[in-house]
Amino acid sequence: MQQPAGHHLAQLNIGRIRYEVDDPRMAGFVDNLAFVNSLAERSPGFIWRYQDESGNATSTRPFGGDTMMAVNMSVWENVESLEKYVWQTVHKRFYAKRHEWFEKMDARYLVLWWVPAGHRPSIQETIERLEHLKAHGDSEHAFGWESLASAQLWKTARCA
Repeated sequence: MQQPAGHHLAQLNIGRIRYEVDDPRMAGFVDNLAFVNSLAERSPGFIWRYQDESGNATSTRPFGGDTMMAVNMSVWENVESLEKYVWQTVHKRFYAKRHEWFEKMDARYLVLWWVPAGHRPSIQETIERLEHLKAHGDSEHAFGWESLASAQLWKTARCA
């Protein structure tokens, strides 16, 4: 998938948390959320991230009010910017510990797609992209890392 001119890369990833957000077992995640989000915001190529009234996205419940589903949505200048943030910053250490805070998901939990520069996706739009990817596989409408020839770090730097 090639990045169209005048477009940026949007991403949504979801996770089912193991415990309520205020449970002490979630502290390692919750206590570092502002730090990891601010790191993203300072990263080269960062454009925008979704925030609800909590200042992050921990109050957003797009899956029928399911309080255990968490969302993360952001827009980046290009594939390389997102990939460097995810796999070459301290974010990778938190990602490696995700199983302490999130259940293992068998279904797709990450979707990427191109958005016109300046567009800020809605939660509904992002969920639709994820559902499209689940139903139809990789396409111009919705895709994963594996569809991006320029994305290489996810193959070698990702955590098991």
